[in-house]
Amino acid sequence: MANTQFVVNSYRYDPYKNFKFRLKWDGKIVAGISKVSALKQTTEPVTHREGGDPSTQRLTPSTWKFGPITLERGVTHDPEFENWAALIWSIGGDGDISLKNFRKDIIIDLLNEQGVVAKSYKVYRCWVSEYQALPDLDSNAHAVAIEHMILQNEGWERDTSVTEPTQT
Repeated sequence: MANTQFVVNSYRYDPYKNFKFRLKWDGKIVAGISKVSALKQTTEPVTHREGGDPSTQRLTPSTWKFGPITLERGVTHDPEFENWAALIWSIGGDGDISLKNFRKDIIIDLLNEQGVVAKSYKVYRCWVSEYQALPDLDSNAHAVAIEHMILQNEGWERDTSVTEPTQT
């Protein structure tokens, strides 16, 4: 029986792991990303019924919605999160925001165990709806300080030019 899950590496049966990935925007890899929430698409159903069959409701698809994406990373001196968040809101007022640049396309790459891109997704017209520069600070905790941001987006698609890499 042929393995249809992995065409190039037909001997492979294990799915890709979720702990090797990278994120890119503005043409460069963003440092230190430790967590990316799921890519989620939902289609809203519309309920209707026909007059001759009042006991049965029917469902048809309506509008699509793409869920927000949460990014997390340890707090460092890299200003990428803060800089992007400042494009939509600034302490300097409305004149300091960037209507031209506050939306970005991002790329999420899933890597195989050898660090080679196995799948890639393009996420379109993202913008920062929430930015957290510091977590709750607790002198009794034993944890890494995490900053996070939530990105709204207008859809995503898999980059089909990225094909299954040959494994050695």
